[in-house]
Amino acid sequence: MTTETDPAAIAVTIVELACKGSFAEIERFFAPPLRAVIDAEVLRAAWTAETGRRGPVSAIGEPVSEPAQAGLVRVSVPVVCERADLTVVVAVDHDGMLNDLRLAAATAPWAPPPYADPTRFDEHDVTVGDGPLAVTGTVSLPHGPGPRAGVVLLSGGGPFDRDATSGANKPLKDLAWGLACRGVAVLRFDKVTHTHSGQMANTAGFTMADEYVPHAVAAVRLLQREPGVDPGRVFVLGHSMGGKVAPRVAAAEPSVAGLVIMAGDTQPMHEAAVRVVRYLAALDPSPAMEAFAKTITQQAAMVASPDLSPSTPAEALLFGWPAAFWLDLRGYDPVATAAALDKPMFILQGGRDYQVTVTDDLPGWRAGLAHSPDVTIRVYDADDHLFFPGTGPSTPADYEPAQHVDPAVVADIVEWLEHGHGVGA
Repeated sequence: MTTETDPAAIAVTIVELACKGSFAEIERFFAPPLRAVIDAEVLRAAWTAETGRRGPVSAIGEPVSEPAQAGLVRVSVPVVCERADLTVVVAVDHDGMLNDLRLAAATAPWAPPPYADPTRFDEHDVTVGDGPLAVTGTVSLPHGPGPRAGVVLLSGGGPFDRDATSGANKPLKDLAWGLACRGVAVLRFDKVTHTHSGQMANTAGFTMADEYVPHAVAAVRLLQREPGVDPGRVFVLGHSMGGKVAPRVAAAEPSVAGLVIMAGDTQPMHEAAVRVVRYLAALDPSPAMEAFAKTITQQAAMVASPDLSPSTPAEALLFGWPAAFWLDLRGYDPVATAAALDKPMFILQGGRDYQVTVTDDLPGWRAGLAHSPDVTIRVYDADDHLFFPGTGPSTPADYEPAQHVDPAVVADIVEWLEHGHGVGA
């Protein structure tokens, strides 16, 4: 293992080792959070699949470094293949260890969706929260005096930035721009686990509530003070885990006017993880993927165990999340929390979503909110987990090409707000 600690040099070394098939050597660079999620054989399977689709590697390009969350440097290394290029993205800490490693399609810069007209609104940055855990956000404010509805966006699980950037795609930016050009003020912000990842990793007892609720509440109150925003019509829109936690945010901040929940999961997450990895293993029935599925199943069993305690090591649990995080998740019922709110809700679900599904998650919302007076539930048959339209069974590779959130989703959210919930109400 090299003693080099320059992030760019380490990133190039990782690519060179992958090209040689030295995946066990790469695994020695893994910091504990990454080691808890993947191992050498999983990486071998992913690399083999990518180069199988794109063709043999013919050249390694110049690495590009940029600051990431606190204490990390993100390095992107272009990899030229015979049929289609690849980008290896790593996050390197000050000890030269990898905290993240992704194989992504070589992508062009994000472009606005066709339904967004940036001449109809202005944007400015804001600070969300205060003290050492403050983060930066962006307010998209439509032109005109108002009063208008506001929406605070919450991204899914993981250390996402304010746009929920994933390769060439920025689904929360799609939503923010699509809503803002239709008269809705929007605030989106970097997650605390994005901006302060090192500090969060070392925080004992860190939970999902800690990850979302304080900054979401601060964002709601901040947006309520923006010029032209009606403070009585500020909503919370959460995607995936952000949708799951949205009822908790509204319970903590009673001034929240209502909720928009996009692909919010109701199945216990440790059970969903096993279901998802089995789905992926069926798509790729390789020995490495089967081994990965076995690991996930074992970690999920530890999460579900009555013996789980705050002292259980994070390395033994799913995604390397600490025991306190899983204990909090096990004790949180998003549907019951939502049912107790007595607030309007719009629940959206992608029909092709294999992560949060029509079969496993939507019935929880339907049954638990059946007697709530103002709940709208809508399924978008063509959409995947990110609400990108497509056809056929959804796969992880479907997330790679540059694309945008379904325009029907944006239009329906605005329509829901207009009909007594926000805009013009």
